[in-house]
Amino acid sequence: MKLARKPKSVALRRTFNTLQNRPNFSPSPFKRGVCIKVTTKTPKKPNSAIRKIARVRLTNGMEITAYVPGIGHNLQEHSVVMVRGGRVKDVGLRYQIVRGVLDAGGVENRKKGRSQYGAKRPK
Repeated sequence: MKLARKPKSVALRRTFNTLQNRPNFSPSPFKRGVCIKVTTKTPKKPNSAIRKIARVRLTNGMEITAYVPGIGHNLQEHSVVMVRGGRVKDVGLRYQIVRGVLDAGGVENRKKGRSQYGAKRPK
């Protein structure tokens, strides 16, 4: 008997059909959502820090916890964000917020690896 593997990012695989009022299976790389709560969390055992996280209600009706990457952010309650899959192992999260898209601003004064953090090219 083969064991079924749990999908990594369940919330990105579901959609919600508002006309028929029922959930649907249609995987997508990103989902839009609204921040319900923006807070911090400490990582698991060997690590020590204060990681920034946000509770997000997605367009498919699911509620997830997503990591806010980079230094500093402008997110608050009711901010509209884009969520992608991607684990943050030391906090125990399966989703990350895309920086520089919708209400999530890019990381300020970022010189290297700007694409991941939505930072504009310095003049």
